Amino acid sequence: MLFAVRMTVNLPPDMDTEVRAATLAAEREYAQKLQRSGEWLHLWRCAGQYANLSVFDVTDNDRLNEVLWGLPLFPYLDITVTALARHPSDVR
Repeated sequence: MLFAVRMTVNLPPDMDTEVRAATLAAEREYAQKLQRSGEWLHLWRCAGQYANLSVFDVTDNDRLNEVLWGLPLFPYLDITVTALARHPSDVR
């Protein structure tokens, strides 16, 4: 199943710098692992914002929930999920 997921990051301004660095490093490692596995198909930065638009290809809603809850940044994210379906005019 394909999902478009918009994630906006809201780190606390007073977050400890070492905790911030460790959290961001863990996030990068987790995201790259999911990209290599093929579940995180696209990762796009939203220009001018601390946000991204991503496309996930996962087995079902429960798996997407697992993936998102597993994000080290999850406690600091505003997330919007949109289930995707093929468009009948798509040439692919």
